[in-house]
Amino acid sequence: MDYGGISIVLTLNMIKTIILGIVEGFTEWLPISSTGHLVLVGSVLKLDESKAFIDMFNYVIQFGAIMAVVILYFHKLNPFSPRKNQLEQKQTWTLWFKVIVAVIPSVIIGFPLNDWMDEHLMKNWIVASMLILYGILFIVIENRNKHTTPKFADLNKLPWLTAFWIGCFQALSIIPGTSRSGATILGAIILGTSRFVGAEFSFFMAIPTMVGVSILKIGKFLYQGNTFTGDQSIILLVGMLVSFIVSIISIKFLMDYIKKHDFKVFGWYRIILGLLVLGAMLFA
Repeated sequence: MDYGGISIVLTLNMIKTIILGIVEGFTEWLPISSTGHLVLVGSVLKLDESKAFIDMFNYVIQFGAIMAVVILYFHKLNPFSPRKNQLEQKQTWTLWFKVIVAVIPSVIIGFPLNDWMDEHLMKNWIVASMLILYGILFIVIENRNKHTTPKFADLNKLPWLTAFWIGCFQALSIIPGTSRSGATILGAIILGTSRFVGAEFSFFMAIPTMVGVSILKIGKFLYQGNTFTGDQSIILLVGMLVSFIVSIISIKFLMDYIKKHDFKVFGWYRIILGLLVLGAMLFA
């Protein structure tokens, strides 16, 4: 059926895409797993598209969220800014090199396991289990560090080796429900950073990581013999745009929140959501 040149299928897909974009934008930066939420919400709001497209969509939609980081932190991440002196430009280049070092573990571990992960791990019970596990870890680690002063409260003084180990925690996020930001922030706190430094470094690591993942997923989609239809292109662009707008709100909220609060509320949220998912599966 067609209404004014727009099919009812595309209309419904657009509504679902907007909802998924909102979910992605909020959950990408909060340590509660964006991919896990997209898998869970997507199992209810199923796009009327092929499995190959949906698998690709769940990752490439995150590119919009990444652009929010680029826009919000453009000055801080730009080594060529005329407003920076020589020392500040050097610090920016050093930060980028530390980010590259931190991304290496994900490249070595994540890329080879990409196909296997899509085939075996995109399941609701795995998402629920990881939500609960990392929720418990957040509460335990925050309670342990309650009266501990962070060793690294300045991003520019983050040691190279610490950056690498944070990257190793990011590699754990290949399991849906783990949360890339959750794993890296939790790892950073365990390694002695402040919440603020851990969150910012996690954001910056996301740029090369998710750009690489987006290219990989689009390449895989096309390599399998698929092509983008007009409707699919619209869906993908709308999803990225919505996730970009919502991500700006989400990032600002998180950075303001952690100035006065810890991450335990996100831990409890993960545990409750994971238990609800497991309960729904048990009684379905």
